[in-house]
Amino acid sequence: MSYQNLLLTDADSVRTITINRPDQLNALNRATIAELNKALTEAEADKSIRVVVITGSGAKAFVAGADIKEFAHFSVPEGKALAADGQKQLFDHVEHLNKPVIAAVNGFALGGGLELAMSAHVRIASDNAKMGLPETSLGVIPGYGGTQRLPRLVGKGKAMEMILSAQMIDANDALQWGLVNRVVPQDQLLSTVHELAVRIMKNSPTALAAAIRAVNAGYEPGANGLQREIEEFGKCFGTADFKEGTTAFVEKRKANFTGA
Repeated sequence: MSYQNLLLTDADSVRTITINRPDQLNALNRATIAELNKALTEAEADKSIRVVVITGSGAKAFVAGADIKEFAHFSVPEGKALAADGQKQLFDHVEHLNKPVIAAVNGFALGGGLELAMSAHVRIASDNAKMGLPETSLGVIPGYGGTQRLPRLVGKGKAMEMILSAQMIDANDALQWGLVNRVVPQDQLLSTVHELAVRIMKNSPTALAAAIRAVNAGYEPGANGLQREIEEFGKCFGTADFKEGTTAFVEKRKANFTGA
């Protein structure tokens, strides 16, 4: 389908989803969130796509936040619905996608933009990236998972500092804090992300999906992460990818995974 706020490109079984609202610094409004939901669903269903990359158009911003004009006059019930719907449609969707998602963070990643990056499985940032959760300066708190995912990544103390101060940090601090996996020059961001995506997609799609589910289980309330790992590990033995992977190892050749 065609998208008003997104650009989709495919290369080497990697789908890059670019949020394309440069005049608004790629801010997330409800229409863009809905489009991202559809684009992710399509990517998940397309067997030719092995890895998904999410980025923002231009060098200034990944996503500079949510579109404040859209919710400035919301009531309490409308505010709750905004957070609940957004988390379900986009942020939880990204985190639980059965294909690896890499956030290519170019420029500002603020508010909902940082929350989107944090929901991805891996984050690579350009050296000009600036990240923060400025919501408390607007009289509100992060509502798209920021209060939960940020402490998991950087620890409670650093997360409290970022959320309560509403201040941005630069790419180097983000790397030191564990908020991003790697920092690269701006002109090398997409090529670096693509190289990582190609490296990831050489592995078994069924195993990648199982690994995502097992890791996520360790952060789900009431879930037993180690038990989920046992279950996912066992299920792998019944897949064609497992048979292909082990046979290829014994035969000293590269595996040809089909995702079955």
